[in-house]
Amino acid sequence: MILSDRDIKKEIQNGGIVVAPYDEKYVQPASIDLHLDKEFLVFNTLKNFVIDVREKAENLMDRITIDEDTPFILHPGEFALGLVLEETGVSSMIVGRLEGKSSLGRLGLIIHTTAGYLDPGNSLKMTLELYNAGPLPIKLYHKMPIGQMAFEYLSTECEKPYGSAGLNSKYFGDKLPRASEMYKNF
Repeated sequence: MILSDRDIKKEIQNGGIVVAPYDEKYVQPASIDLHLDKEFLVFNTLKNFVIDVREKAENLMDRITIDEDTPFILHPGEFALGLVLEETGVSSMIVGRLEGKSSLGRLGLIIHTTAGYLDPGNSLKMTLELYNAGPLPIKLYHKMPIGQMAFEYLSTECEKPYGSAGLNSKYFGDKLPRASEMYKNF
């Protein structure tokens, strides 16, 4: 069951949900709006010609940092990793689901290609998998609304929250966008 605005505010008060910085004005009927941070990773296609999922992604991506006045420009067909400004966390009783903003989707912006899931027990700045599916470049600005997080209760508290020993939790507590660590699965 998806949490209502009332339940989101209740869980933020009692610590079941963490959103920092938090401003109640961003709570929607069944989600909370999240904003774009200033850190991005982009593929370096001059140094790389293929991705081998069995190999560490060293030097595969370059870091770009924008400021308040300089937008990040995502061209048609381009992909970049970005970051949500707010640290978002959930207890071992709650999961979070990151969704795009309708207004941005109508411009062709996809904010997560597959990984919009916040596992129980994790608290981090969510990584955005940004893709421009539209025909024109899109300017993305620091602190602009970029997505929304909906929350759901688990049927029971999970036995092993994300980050527990033996789970291979590769992105536990991230504060910066990080290239894929798929190679650790081999």
